[in-house]
Amino acid sequence: MRRETTLKENYEFRRVYSKGKSGVSPFLVIYAKPNHRKKNRLGVTVSTKLGKAVVRNRARRRLRELFRLSQGTMKQGYDVILVARSRTVTASYQELERAYRKLCDKLELTERTE
Repeated sequence: MRRETTLKENYEFRRVYSKGKSGVSPFLVIYAKPNHRKKNRLGVTVSTKLGKAVVRNRARRRLRELFRLSQGTMKQGYDVILVARSRTVTASYQELERAYRKLCDKLELTERTE
């Protein structure tokens, strides 16, 4: 992912956590806040409680891929933070995708095609 499409700084994460909307599932937590830009930006958080580096990196890759593949249907102009939960590690990709889409719909991040 490009530098301009990711959240890196602590103050960016804190702003989204405090002023954004959130959605929770057993697999992940999504925080979202409008960023007044033309593109979405992504931040991923994976705790060391989930496992060693290999496990955490796999969880990060899976969450980034969910975000990347959903860009065609998402509204643009949001800062999004995905927080991995313990079930992220053992869940199938289909379960993660289902939970991600459900949370995006709840937070009104998806475009309505009618």
